[in-house]
Amino acid sequence: MLAAGTLTAQAQKEMKAPAGGKQISDELVGIFFEDISSAADGGLYAELLQNGSFEFNLAERDGWGPGTAWRVCRPGHSLGLAQALQQDPIHPHNINYMRLTVERVKEYQDYDGWKGFGLENQGFDGINVKKGANYDFSFFARNVDGKDKQVRVTLIEPGRQTKVLADTVLTVSGKQWTSYAATLCANADCQHAALRMLVLTLGVMDVDQLSLMPQDTYKGHGLRKDLAEALEALHPKFMRFPGGCVVHGGGDGFWNTYRWKTTVGPKEQRRPLKNTWGYHQSMGLGYYEYFQLCEDMNMQPVPILPCGVSCQGANGGWNMWPTQAQDVVPMQEMDEWVQDALDLIEWANGDASTQWGKVRAAAGHPEPFGLKYLGIGNEEKISPEFAERFRYMYKKIMEKHPEIVIVGTAGPGSHPGNPDYEEGWKLARELDMPILDEHYYEPHTYFETSRQYDTYPRDCKTKVYLGEYASKDKKMRDALAEALYLLHVERNGDIVCMTSYAPLFARKNATNWNPDLIYFDNERPFLTCSYYVQQMFGQSSGNYYYGDCVTFDSEKTNMQEQSVVLNTHTRQLFVKVCNAANNTCKVSLNLSRFPGLKKKAVKTTLAGNPDQENNFDAQPIAPVKEEVEVSKKMKVEVKPHSFVMYTIQL
Repeated sequence: MLAAGTLTAQAQKEMKAPAGGKQISDELVGIFFEDISSAADGGLYAELLQNGSFEFNLAERDGWGPGTAWRVCRPGHSLGLAQALQQDPIHPHNINYMRLTVERVKEYQDYDGWKGFGLENQGFDGINVKKGANYDFSFFARNVDGKDKQVRVTLIEPGRQTKVLADTVLTVSGKQWTSYAATLCANADCQHAALRMLVLTLGVMDVDQLSLMPQDTYKGHGLRKDLAEALEALHPKFMRFPGGCVVHGGGDGFWNTYRWKTTVGPKEQRRPLKNTWGYHQSMGLGYYEYFQLCEDMNMQPVPILPCGVSCQGANGGWNMWPTQAQDVVPMQEMDEWVQDALDLIEWANGDASTQWGKVRAAAGHPEPFGLKYLGIGNEEKISPEFAERFRYMYKKIMEKHPEIVIVGTAGPGSHPGNPDYEEGWKLARELDMPILDEHYYEPHTYFETSRQYDTYPRDCKTKVYLGEYASKDKKMRDALAEALYLLHVERNGDIVCMTSYAPLFARKNATNWNPDLIYFDNERPFLTCSYYVQQMFGQSSGNYYYGDCVTFDSEKTNMQEQSVVLNTHTRQLFVKVCNAANNTCKVSLNLSRFPGLKKKAVKTTLAGNPDQENNFDAQPIAPVKEEVEVSKKMKVEVKPHSFVMYTIQL
């Protein structure tokens, strides 16, 4: 049994593909990140404080305001006042701050000597801290009265006898907004800690942009390490972001459109936004962080920009074809949206002498990111208004940047016969669009029986990106249905160039959509059966497909599929067989055409009860790896409800 996973390909000369193969996309499996189900704040973005900039508001949720997630703290008999104000803020995008007026500070001897007046924050269902770990605390402050202030900052375990986990004292000086920072080292584990900041000096002080970040983040770039590592283990070739309906405001209308330029500067200058899914987006995870993550994981970034048309869900417009419920930008104003796209390309690819390349360099990345793909629009109804605006943006971008590969949209429900699908493909053929993004969520029976791409025409210049899909549950049977479908996608990897399961993340007890690929709480991620299917396909990417190497000994049904993929760069051969049926199937393998076949291979098996699922209590289903012997001709048995992959070095 192998403890660590797979055989690693040694660096060697790229091989020539044997005859009989079909060249396919080697970027077939990627990821799609949308801030849904609290995937960013309280999730992948490692910030531990909630509402640290006091920007929560009623427009986001009834009862919310600047003080949401904060508690006024007045130990002993201290007196004071906390007021949310907006006069002379740090930045026009960050208008709220908290004024702390300390009127009396008296030590409370019966309460472990606590004194001062201030605020307390328990993060997202508590702050999870680890013994010996360091946490970076920072905030902006100014003394309204000009008098220096002593400020005590602590990590605590709340309770009748408050336990101090980390403690420091800072001095706030001056009347101008100034940034302050300290490192807190936890002396014990605590899953439900809180941060407490107490002003120890009488007077008036303004505070804003409070932050608590673990020092141990993914590659030091501010993302939660265990969640990012779960993504890394998928071996994704690209990442689509930031949505999804987040791109164009969802059902809230066009005012709520995501604008990338307000997400790339210093954190205190970014513009927060009501999330389409009903909560707050701090934009601490913005375009800069998305591109940085793509670079860290060697993924192609696939940013999606709005197309001057709101989400099809605006104004009660869900599924109301052909009714025009979308908000649209007047054509005379479309140059602004074109310029946003051109500026994004400059920000990502321009050198530091360009206007937007300079902004990227100032953020800490002097070298270009190397943007190749750019998505325009997301799942809009392909109305005449949409087509007019998309056509305008597409032609303007191509005039300036013919090297950029544009990804269009086929609207919601991307199946033949759907009006959006038909109009989307009509527009794609008219423009010779490089890639069209299809979306659909279906029950497991669809993925078991449909082979949609077998009948797609091979003479169309437009390739398919299956940008959002999932079987509508998270049981083992759904994961196997997705495996069957992905094997059919690999067979059609000459026309399907990219795929990404959706949604990617969901926070426990804050889930807007089910199923999701990865669930998580403050302690750990919970990996679904579908996650492991995605992982196996991500680990076995290649650039040639062979359809005649595997033969089922009995009649194959729609519950069995196979694929043989060769990666000529790593000289690895991947043989994959899925048996979602109730009975064992036997297959014959003929790998004679592949020279240099090693006798040892790694066999990965994902198997389980079809009604079983990985949940928060346990993860009973996971791939099992073992080293096995292989030969050029062999017979193997594939158990019921299993997906098997052989990784063979050539």
